[in-house]
Amino acid sequence: MAERIDVKKTYKLFINGAFPRSESGRTYEIKNAKGLFIANPCLASRKDLKDAVVAARLAQPGWSMSTAYNKGQILYRLAEMLEARRTQFVEEIFMTTGVSRVKAEKEVNDSVDRLVWYAGWSDKLASLSGSLNPVAGPYYNFTVPESMGVIAAIAAEMPSLLGLIDTIAPIIVGGNTVVVLASTQSPLCAMSFAEVIATSDVPAGVINILTGKKDEIAPWMASHMDVDGMDISGLGKKSHGGLRIAGAENLKRIYSFQSGGPERILAFLEHKSVWHPIGL
Repeated sequence: MAERIDVKKTYKLFINGAFPRSESGRTYEIKNAKGLFIANPCLASRKDLKDAVVAARLAQPGWSMSTAYNKGQILYRLAEMLEARRTQFVEEIFMTTGVSRVKAEKEVNDSVDRLVWYAGWSDKLASLSGSLNPVAGPYYNFTVPESMGVIAAIAAEMPSLLGLIDTIAPIIVGGNTVVVLASTQSPLCAMSFAEVIATSDVPAGVINILTGKKDEIAPWMASHMDVDGMDISGLGKKSHGGLRIAGAENLKRIYSFQSGGPERILAFLEHKSVWHPIGL
């Protein structure tokens, strides 16, 4: 039998449900722990970020108005799709990070479980964060949580897949849309997860994934006037001050989290008070 040529996969960006190359045409090399070439992911540009934010803004009203049940079902579907492709993700984590297969399998398991966990929060946010406020008069006064809007985020370098899930899931379960910059050193899982998103029920534009250099993209995210909030957990603390200053012009809410949990969901929710007369 003739020897086959190894067909290398082309890893692209994920914007508005499609897989474009960077408009700049730039790429960078990813190598394994032994220094052998693996892939050339895209090096996202400022224009790519702009396109992703436009897509996220257009998708946000529809996503925020979808029911809590629907959001939970869609996140659960992502977990199902990831579970079905677990072998591929284990291999990509093993190949790019150098961890053992046992640890790679655990990361994929944790990623699936984390999606299910966040899916379960979708119909509980009003109970957790909302309230019926005591008022003097024949009225009801409700405090209701609502989505903030378009959120930019920097995923952790390691773990590359679980760090991405921990960044995306709490943002979208609250009705926000997201533009996330994946791990620079190990972006392959992020772009393969984009294929999971594309074949799931997630509407186009709700999740947009970029690859590239954090020191390039993060300042543009912080200064972008149509980004409402930002998760900078995947960046070193030395860069936090500059990003907070850049985001101050449009009062952008910028957060850094040490771990996962409901606080990551609540950070990107607004609270609206509603008055209603008491019927007789």
